[in-house]
Amino acid sequence: MSRTPPDDVEAMMSFLPTELGGKTLPARTGYRSQFRYAGENWDAIHRYPDVDEAKPGDTVRTLFAFVNPRAHVGKLHVGTPFVILEGARVVAYGSITKLLQLEESAKHDAEGHAI
Repeated sequence: MSRTPPDDVEAMMSFLPTELGGKTLPARTGYRSQFRYAGENWDAIHRYPDVDEAKPGDTVRTLFAFVNPRAHVGKLHVGTPFVILEGARVVAYGSITKLLQLEESAKHDAEGHAI
């Protein structure tokens, strides 16, 4: 039985329009992408609490759950910029607005519990 991953951080994120290389289809809660900051790529699961879907060109509040939250403690801060990749292609960009359950998730991760 899988559990719902905790919301590690909140961000404002803008999807590029399709004509500028962005996605061709909307993203929905559960979208899993490469979250890139500080020169490294990480797996992140998205949740969009205010909309059913995020369309190309939209700016949305996004909650992220990290597959390896321990790797981000002390590295992510309010204002940290990031991009969202599909393969080598940037499809969105944004910045962190709040740290939510990152520390708690990291502790849970350290105990060997995966999301």
